[in-house]
Amino acid sequence: MKIWFDGKLVDSAEAQVSVFDHGVLYGDGVFEGIRFYSGKVFRLQEHIVRLFDSMRYLMIDSPWTFEEVCAATEETVAANGMEDGYIRLVVTRGTGDLGLNPRNCPKASMFIIVQNIALYPAEMYEKGLSMITSSFRRPNPDILCPQVKSLNYLNGISAKIEAVQQGAGEALMLNQHGNVAECTGDNIFIVRNGVVMTPPLTEGALGGITRHAVFDICTELGIPCVEKVMNRFDVLSADECFLTGTAAEVIAATSLDGRTIGTGQAGPITNRILARFRTLVRE
Repeated sequence: MKIWFDGKLVDSAEAQVSVFDHGVLYGDGVFEGIRFYSGKVFRLQEHIVRLFDSMRYLMIDSPWTFEEVCAATEETVAANGMEDGYIRLVVTRGTGDLGLNPRNCPKASMFIIVQNIALYPAEMYEKGLSMITSSFRRPNPDILCPQVKSLNYLNGISAKIEAVQQGAGEALMLNQHGNVAECTGDNIFIVRNGVVMTPPLTEGALGGITRHAVFDICTELGIPCVEKVMNRFDVLSADECFLTGTAAEVIAATSLDGRTIGTGQAGPITNRILARFRTLVRE
């Protein structure tokens, strides 16, 4: 496996991050999860725009330009000779000392990994996955901004632990008002009376690239798609529910807290969107 590490492709054994890197010590950094299909990176520029927005928010100065990061990503995909796969692009604050002061880290560090990924088994895309409602809330934007895709994922990991302990595939996460924000690593959509709905980003969700793709697909297929503030009642009373994310793609969610959503199977609109998504990524 070849990994792009601070400007050059190296074998995985050579890609070593310092124990003094602030990404390791404090979760001080950002990342992107990106997919490629048939050797072509899906919506690469959208991902790198989000990466640079996150870096700008955290005041991480990139040693590489936007164009150089795009080129490095494509170079890493080509070097590994894979047709389909997943890219993990990570930017850390870089090597510093044991203090919090980011100014003691003179230069950011970046590495790009390419691997296979299968977040859920194939049969789950037909049967759907189960969810529980997490006791952990998404933090307010003034505590941890949900639009920054940072290395600090303890909030989501804590909720994921709850889901695993209860035998569920995912955890639904609410905000401080009890409204639906998103899941641990996916955006959530519901379908009611033929209308696709998802929470506004102001409710605490990340602006997902696959989320944006679903908006485009709905427009193309003539399916109404709106942002709507919702709570657990809306999810439980929905005709269909599905989750979206780079790793998950588009997958039905068919139960919440032991209660069936819709028919308990992936619904017709979910299946239409998933089918179109699978062709879109290879066009």
